[in-house]
Formats: sequence, C-alpha cells, structure tokens
Amino acid sequence: MKADAVAGPEPGQRRLNGPQTTGRAYRDLSPAEHRIVTELDVAVPTEGGRTLLADVLRPDTDDPVPALVAASPYPRQIQNSGAPLGFVEAGASDFWVPRGYAHVLANVGGTGGSDGTFGLLDTPERRDLHDLVEWAASQPWCDGQVGMIGISYFAMAQLAAAIERPPHLRALFAVATSSDLYELVMHNGAVNARFLMGWTTALGAVNSRDPQTFRRHALELVEEVLRSPVVHHRFEHLNGESAMKVLSGVARVPYDAEPWDHLYEAFLIDHPLRDDFWDERDSAPHLHRIEVPVYLGCDWNNVPVHLPSTFTTWAALHDRVPSRLGLLAADGLTWPWESLHVEALAWFDHWLKERDTGILEGPPVRYWLPGADTYEVSETWPPPGTRLVELALRADGTLHPDEGRPGDRAYRRIPPPLRRPHAHPPTLPASLQWDTEPFAVEVDLAGPIELRLEATTTATDTVFMATLQLVAADGTTVTDLTAGWLRAALRALDEERSRPGSPVLSCREARPVVPGERVVYRIPIVPTARRIGVGERLRLLIASDDVTDGPAPSGLSHAPPDAAARNTVHSASRLLVSTNAPTLPT
Repeated sequence: MKADAVAGPEPGQRRLNGPQTTGRAYRDLSPAEHRIVTELDVAVPTEGGRTLLADVLRPDTDDPVPALVAASPYPRQIQNSGAPLGFVEAGASDFWVPRGYAHVLANVGGTGGSDGTFGLLDTPERRDLHDLVEWAASQPWCDGQVGMIGISYFAMAQLAAAIERPPHLRALFAVATSSDLYELVMHNGAVNARFLMGWTTALGAVNSRDPQTFRRHALELVEEVLRSPVVHHRFEHLNGESAMKVLSGVARVPYDAEPWDHLYEAFLIDHPLRDDFWDERDSAPHLHRIEVPVYLGCDWNNVPVHLPSTFTTWAALHDRVPSRLGLLAADGLTWPWESLHVEALAWFDHWLKERDTGILEGPPVRYWLPGADTYEVSETWPPPGTRLVELALRADGTLHPDEGRPGDRAYRRIPPPLRRPHAHPPTLPASLQWDTEPFAVEVDLAGPIELRLEATTTATDTVFMATLQLVAADGTTVTDLTAGWLRAALRALDEERSRPGSPVLSCREARPVVPGERVVYRIPIVPTARRIGVGERLRLLIASDDVTDGPAPSGLSHAPPDAAARNTVHSASRLLVSTNAPTLPT
C-alpha cells in the first residue's frame, strides 16, 4: 500500500465498496491529511508471557493519535491486500490513517507468528486482547484513546476484549459479531457444516505458511492488481456465499494438522452439546461487564452466521451502554470489508476525538426495509407497534389465521447413502411448503419469528429446517427471507430466557425422540424485516436436509443426522411473525 494512498468518498480518493452509512449525513468528520508510516512485526508482550505480533500503520505526525485495534487469527499481512477473502475484515488502513488514527493489525496467540496455541476466544486469548489494548494505549504515538474495529472474528474479539475491561478502551464498532460461539457453529444442534468446514480448513491453510510468505514482492504485485479500480469494483457485491467459495479454494492448500484438525474434531465429536468448552468461549453471559459504547450491525442475508447474535447482543447491551444498531441491505457487508467506514468514522470521531459528528442524534436503530427500499428508524428493536401474529400450517398447504379442519402432512428424509439410483420416485416429497393468500395491502414484517412445530417422526432424531420465503405477485420469483433450524433431540428450552417469538434452546442434553410421539418444537427463526407488497405471498418451507432437499441461506448447508425418517407436520403447528398489521391475509 502506498504511503500517500487515501481511500474515501471524496473526489480523487480510492473508492470503497459497500454502503458507507445507514442513509445519514454526518458533520465535522476528521479530514484526510496524513501520510502513512508503517511498522511491521511489532512485538506486543502480554502478562500471560506470550508475545503477539502486530503491524502498526500510523499517521506521519509527532502528535499522539487515537488507536484502532483489529485482532484476529487471520494474516495481518493481507488485511490491506484488497483480496476478496472472508479473512480480510480489519478495515482499510488507507481510510483510517490519513484521518488521524493508528491502525493496529494484530494476530492472536498461535497465529501469524504470535506465540502460543490458538485458543478460539478462550480465557488466555481474552486476556491477551486486554493487554493488546493497553499496549497500544501506552505507545508514544497513541494519545491513550483506543477503539476496536473489524467485522466477524475481529468483532467477536472486540466483545471478548471489552468483557475484560481494559482501562483505555473507549468504543467498539462490532459489526457482524457473534457473542455466542455455539450459536454460530451449531444451529440448535444442526452443524453449520459448510461454514465450519471451509473456515477451519482455510484457517489452518493460511496459518501453516511462513508469515513472511505474505510479504513477498510477487504478492505486492498481486495486491496492486486487486486494488486497481476495475478489479476492485468487481468485488462490490461479493456476498458471504461467494466469499466462502474463495475460502474453499484456499482450503485446498496443504496445512498442519494441529491445532486445526483438533479444533474441527472438538466441534463435531467432543463437544456437540453446550458444555464447559463452549461456556469458556461464550461472551453472552458476560456482556453486562462491557462499559464502553458499542455500535452493532449486520446485513439481512447474514442469516446463517452473524445476524442471529446481532439481536441477542443488542438486547443485552442497548439499555446499559451508549449503543447504535445498523441493519443493512443484502450484501451490505462485502469482502474485503470496506463498508460503513464513514459511519464508523463518525462513531470514533465522537468517542475518541470528541468531535460533534451527529452520530448520536436520532433514534438508535436504523434498518434497511427491503421492499420499501429505504432506511427506517426506531427507538427499539423490534419497532414499536409490531405484534406477533399466528398463522396455522393448515392441512391444505396454506398459511392461515384459522386452522380449519385438523389434519397433517408428511415428508420423507432419506439420507444420500440410502438413495437408490434408478429407483421409482419416492412416495413422499422431500419437503413441504405452505403459502399465504396474496396480500391485499402492503404489510411490514420486522422483528422476531418463531415456528411452533407440532410434529411426529419415525426416527429417534431428525433436523427440522424452516425457511421463510417471499413469492412474487406473478409467482415467478421466490426470495429466501430468513431461516431457522433445530435438531429434534436437542429440543429442550432454556425456560428463563425464552420469550414468545424468541425461544432459546439449552442444547445441554440430548433426549431421543420416541418414534411416533407427537411433540411440540419451538424453533427460533432468525429475525428479519420486509415490506410485503400487494399480490405477494409468504411461504414457509420445511425440510430435513438443505444439501439436497431444501434451500440453504447463503449456500451454507448443514449436516443432518443420517437416519431415514417420515416426518409428519400437524395442522396445530403455528408460525408466529412480527408485523405492523393486526392480521395477515385470510
């Protein structure tokens, strides 16, 4: 990256991909007026005895400046490469440094040349993050004001650090975070398989290379191409599915077995239920310890990764600390991460530089409403005036406020190894769907969603996968809105935390299902927002395999149990959706 490079929305600056604000204009933002000074492989000592390595990019000034710390297990050397990887998520240094911030790109223990063994947000890693923040604050180029930045793992590290309460931490910009690691890896017991396989293997591949590999001259030439305007613009709509395909390519590179294979097996084999392993890495119960302002956000199609935790984290924090929630349109977060930089600048300028940017003016929640294609504002989430409306899964295949004549519908789950080639078509479908009548007026959905599924199965365990879809008025286009998952044997609720529309599964014990026994499953569906237009319909699709039998949001499919089953859905089942309408189409 050139020392005089400047990214931003102004004429002559390198264009950033993605939306830069949630539809707002800000004032008194720090101008771009500094060249970049770079220090590579800086040693950061920690009280635990490990030495972390960091790259420090800072303004060419003798005056101390605030620091923005970005920490992860991903190569710090590629964070300004322009590579369209799901690992390039620390933000653009050529945006931050010219505007008077030091950008500290650090590797957590056991990655990128940092000491130790990678612990995946365990206790030693959290304490190292505390020490990293305090180290940055103590440097002569820092004025003692430290923020943290970066999406995905970088955002999860922000929460983990803030729980440790480093004295000089002032603000977080934790977009696309997950405070509950189990929720990210195991969707109520359904293994988030494609994500997990690609992520752990690619993580092993990049960390099995000599860190200096990423500093070679040949790669610098590649970076120049990636950051050229024509090539860079092609990544503008690189969504999560596309980024996962790129990671899958990285995963073909040979890698060291330890600790990466051990970590993967720990997820799948040793810790399929919530236990001490997950509890140590779960930030959610400790969010009350966070004392600094937090900006949270996500995009609506991040359903199988970070969107669920965005809402639970917001619920835990918004009444306790100054906070903002920004929900973006589909593909609002792309790779390399460059979106929302202007919004983040307004946030950090306010908290770290005491500039009057206007970031705290207006309601704290701003969300893109697809269908209306505009940002809505609210004092709360869900927005005031929304209510839960029940729709019955009728035996005639419709979603209706009235159950009608009681009945049921069945579908089959035959795992691929048991599927016979050249056989006659199965007697049962692989999935079921229910549709509303066409909407006669516009209706807004916004808030939690729950499926109360009353079902029987012929197996002792199965997975229920529910996808809420929107059918266009002419019936030609079907759009996935959101989804929810539940492994039947892990159906026990956390009764203290569950609310109407927002069930919480404990996942601490497996209770086999009695074949043929009628069971009510409370399945959380990830919250969403959508304006449903006149003539459009809602569709609920239920399957037990999203590799072959049902849709997988963002292409991230699951690993269901291998048991064959007939799953029967009874009309007493109810879909609960949050809407501003007193009722939905009849």
